[in-house]
Amino acid sequence: MTATVKYDEVEVGQEIPERTYPVKRLDLVRYAGASGDFNPIHWNEKFAKSVGLPDVIAHGMYTMAEGGRFVTDWAGDPGAVIDYGVRFSSMVVVPDDEGAEIVISGKIEEKRDDNTVVVALTARSAGEKVLTRAKATVRLA
Repeated sequence: MTATVKYDEVEVGQEIPERTYPVKRLDLVRYAGASGDFNPIHWNEKFAKSVGLPDVIAHGMYTMAEGGRFVTDWAGDPGAVIDYGVRFSSMVVVPDDEGAEIVISGKIEEKRDDNTVVVALTARSAGEKVLTRAKATVRLA
C-alpha cells in the first residue's frame, strides 16, 4: 500500500479533523488478551479503586495505539508511519456503565524534503490531555 494523502496537498499548520474513539471495558479486556497485560487496574473496578484510582483505567499503550490508528486512518496506509512516539500525561478512566472517549486531532507540524511530514497529535479524554509530545513522522505519496 501507499499513503493516500499526497505530499503536495498538505501544508504546515494544516489541521487534521478530530475523531472520537469510544472505549468500553470490553475493549480493555480484549486489549489485555492481545497484549498480555492483565493488570487488574485495567478491568477490575474494585481492585483499581483499592489502589487509589478513580475507576478502571485504559492501558497507556491502548491510548497510544488509538493515536497511531488516527494517523494511519488519515494517511491511508499503516506502513506510511515511519516514526511514532508519545508521553503519557493522564489516565483514560473507563467507568463500567458509560465507558469513555478518546478524542484525537492532529496538525502538520513540519514538512520535510523527503516526502515526509511530522504530525503533532492532541489526545484528550474527559477534558484532560492524555498524551503529550505525541508525534508521528509519515511518508506521503
